[in-house]
Amino acid sequence: MTRRAGHADASSWGYLVTAPHTSGPARPAAAPGSVEAADSDDSGLLAALLDGMDTALCAFDAEGTVTHWNREAERILGWTAAEAVGRQGLAGWAVRPADAAEVAARLDAAMASPGRHVHEFALLTKDGGRVLVRTQLSALPGAGDRPAGVYCAFSEVHTQIDLERSIALSEALFGDASWGVVLVDADLRPALANAHAARALRTGRTALLGRPLGELLDQGVEEVEGALQHVLAAGAPPAPTDLWVTLRDQGGTPPERRCWRSGFLRLASPLAEEPVPLGVAWLFLDVTAARLTEQDSARLRFRASQLHRAGRAVAECEDPMEAASLYMDFALAGFADHALIDLLPEARPAPEPPVRLVRATATPAGTPGPCPAMGRGGLPVPYPDGHPALQAVERCGSVRAASDCTETWAAARKWPEGTVHALATVLRSRGRTLGVVTFLRGPSRRPFDRSDATYAEDIACRVAASIDLAGPTP
Repeated sequence: MTRRAGHADASSWGYLVTAPHTSGPARPAAAPGSVEAADSDDSGLLAALLDGMDTALCAFDAEGTVTHWNREAERILGWTAAEAVGRQGLAGWAVRPADAAEVAARLDAAMASPGRHVHEFALLTKDGGRVLVRTQLSALPGAGDRPAGVYCAFSEVHTQIDLERSIALSEALFGDASWGVVLVDADLRPALANAHAARALRTGRTALLGRPLGELLDQGVEEVEGALQHVLAAGAPPAPTDLWVTLRDQGGTPPERRCWRSGFLRLASPLAEEPVPLGVAWLFLDVTAARLTEQDSARLRFRASQLHRAGRAVAECEDPMEAASLYMDFALAGFADHALIDLLPEARPAPEPPVRLVRATATPAGTPGPCPAMGRGGLPVPYPDGHPALQAVERCGSVRAASDCTETWAAARKWPEGTVHALATVLRSRGRTLGVVTFLRGPSRRPFDRSDATYAEDIACRVAASIDLAGPTP
């Protein structure tokens, strides 16, 4: 069995030191069931308990003679029980002569006063080495409140320091640490959490204990549970990982998607002969702001690259209308699923209602594909009043629209089936309105935001310049 470092609580073992080792000729075997047999059984049980302890233990009678010496004491100092029991004190064999008086004074003081006394001093090993130990001394009461002896539990100081560091680390982590820490049991239910984790999960430290993670997390719970199951089965991953989660709506607080930088540690019992998983320690830190900034930066770099590539490709086009279509092809990559270009019959500085638009080009209505070259002819598009494309022309700006979750939403606006997000941007060149370009996204994409509108306006300026260069609009 793996030994476990622990504090030596000598006061809880006083009842064990009741039958000191004796020396002399062996007594005849006692008859079964006799008092002598019962004493012999008790002595055997006492010896087994003492030898099985994870902490070294030695005991002294009132005269200072060693009466008990267990196997952990033998492991630390090298002296066997046969060599230690019966010796007068520790001087000369387990303690240097220079330290003997101080050690004897501490033993006498512990015998004369109640309670537990903790000291540190150096002991000698059998091979002449020295080891610093931390001891806990406690008097053994006898008849008439007179001390019958004293017992000493001790362990190596570095073992105690390691244990205290582990305890201090646990206390620090489960205090108000900057990382969230959650202990999850083998059933994937939180068993312990610190204040940071409770705040991140928008609940109390005790309210989340024992609850399934599905009651706390909406999106991303499968990824979290999968990671926990992997750690229980195969151990901790080699590096932290980013997990995107959405908390469930609690108390009217709107759900928000968060990115948690997560690390996992498998917890196993040190007392088992084979490692038995006790659960998983889940440590996480909210890095949503940093990840969103990184995503925005990557998106901007990609879009700038697309515009640069489009500019070089358009420079080789002889037909301005083909150049406008080429701009749309580069713009659609990673931005939208479909695009439509509708032009005014005649370019005007400020179109007045009613506005009539003519379809110039559109990407395939089914599977997304390249934008075909624009022709000179086209049919009017019967947009209803209040259509986002008409609003963009009237406002000379950009208009965003999102589905109202009805099946006829896209069809009523003359857009391809499955459209749930739209962004219409006016085409302006030389102070005149030429038309409008509309970008469409399906349900697998996020809604258009302000940065998308800025990018669409940049594209619209380039497309409008090419269309204006081609001459009169249809």
